[in-house]
Amino acid sequence: MKINLKNGIDKLIFGMKQKDVTAVYGKPDRNYKDEDDNVIFAYNALKIRLTFYKDEEFKLGYMVASSAALELFGNKVIGRNINDVKKDMVAKGITKFTQEEFDTFENYFNEENWIILQTEFDEVVKFEIGAIINQKDEFDWKFPAKK
Repeated sequence: MKINLKNGIDKLIFGMKQKDVTAVYGKPDRNYKDEDDNVIFAYNALKIRLTFYKDEEFKLGYMVASSAALELFGNKVIGRNINDVKKDMVAKGITKFTQEEFDTFENYFNEENWIILQTEFDEVVKFEIGAIINQKDEFDWKFPAKK
């Protein structure tokens, strides 16, 4: 599953609607609403959770994945040491990370690409990616809207 920075993961593209996602991946294993009434799809086999934002006409705006098949720049992400993953990213010009700690977890956030690498014991266990907000403070949807 290829991570496409600023666009999505694999065939999932920011701005897709629920019907677009189910056309590609089928019915999710779980489908529920969060505390903000956003719709959440969870696909067990893909190890991915998708958030469709209520305030944005239920467009796909956030993804959380933990599949061992995730790749960024041709390199695996999950299960690798954070320093090795960061070296791969620095080689591609991604150098700024804000680090936060929670118990045994650490998050490495890169705002430019709106990604979070979550680690536990220095190993990447989760990858999060969100739709980019543009200069006008609006989401930069990548999926072509249907008329």
